[in-house]
Amino acid sequence: MTIRVVIADDQALIRAGLRGVLDNSDDLEVVGEAGNGTEALQVVRSTRPDIVLMDVQMPVMDGLEATRLLLADPALAATRVVVLTTFELDDYVADALRAGASGFLTKDIEPADLRTALRVVAAGDALLSPGATKRLIAQFVAQSPVDTPRQVDRSRLAGLTDREREVMTLVAGGLSNEEIGRRLFMSPSTARTHVHRAMAKLGARDRAQLVFFAYETGLARLPGSPPPVS
Repeated sequence: MTIRVVIADDQALIRAGLRGVLDNSDDLEVVGEAGNGTEALQVVRSTRPDIVLMDVQMPVMDGLEATRLLLADPALAATRVVVLTTFELDDYVADALRAGASGFLTKDIEPADLRTALRVVAAGDALLSPGATKRLIAQFVAQSPVDTPRQVDRSRLAGLTDREREVMTLVAGGLSNEEIGRRLFMSPSTARTHVHRAMAKLGARDRAQLVFFAYETGLARLPGSPPPVS
């Protein structure tokens, strides 16, 4: 199966470089490009790609607003957004994840890693390793001062079973389905089922966003961080 990709970045050189990397693979095809968020929406709606590589800082409409509008469109429910960022600790990335982006990549990523990442996202799994995604997302959601407990809305967790909360916490800890299964004495397929049920109940599009929800709601916390205030 060919994974169809749209590249949205205001720098033509970046777009050309990404296209060159992706078009050299038999299972990846660039079906469109855009230089700003408005163009990105137009291109995505006309091409219906599997994945959009979305830069966050673009003119006319930035990538964050374009991501919100794209992922709010029921007609584009099958399209996933991967945020492109120059720096790992970019405040826009956290907002993009809240808007439903499937993950993020830095622009200095190695070509082979880029191709692998897009295949993983297209399959509906976590972007890159669960641990790497968890570590970076955790930094975004723990940005409030250490002496000011973060207000969180734990009511979002009310519909989860105890087992689903337990599994979600382990996902946030960077564990794979196989590792969760060993920890909780269940098969990897059963662990995957619990993960998917938690995602469905919380409206998470993928595993990376489930990790984000775990930290945002206070279900998971960084070592030494203050407890959330409900």
